[in-house]
Amino acid sequence: MTNIFEYAMQMEKDGEDYYRQLAQKTGNNGMKTILTMLADEEVKHYNTIEKIKTEKTQIAESEILTDAKNVFVQIKESGDSFDFDIDEADLYKKARNIEKKGRDFYTEKANEVTEEYQKELFLKLADEEQKHYILLDNIIEFVSQPEQWLENAEFFHLEDN
Repeated sequence: MTNIFEYAMQMEKDGEDYYRQLAQKTGNNGMKTILTMLADEEVKHYNTIEKIKTEKTQIAESEILTDAKNVFVQIKESGDSFDFDIDEADLYKKARNIEKKGRDFYTEKANEVTEEYQKELFLKLADEEQKHYILLDNIIEFVSQPEQWLENAEFFHLEDN
């Protein structure tokens, strides 16, 4: 059983590291903020998984989609021009793939654990990873066509997903 938790903690640590690397690579302050928020979410997940190994704990509801929406509003209002490298979209696609794997892992492990509180935690983590997936999907659209994406205000529907 401990292996599940150790693996999950390593997965979250790897995710945090990847988001921090992406944040350093982007030249857009808004994107840097969102990527840092994603890294911080991974730290929260890591700490929650670490706690559940020894005690019953709950994961707090994430506000990342609402927070990201607010950053996109700021980006739109700033009137900045956008110059994203095509490779940047590929990096976000990799991150989206990582979130999908995390979601699938937590869903699978929820069916393997016997303690109800552990099952609930894994399902909640799967839900959090799905939120990150949705956010990254929107980021990919944004970096591919920033002006059009902001103009169409697709980010206003982030938490509707």
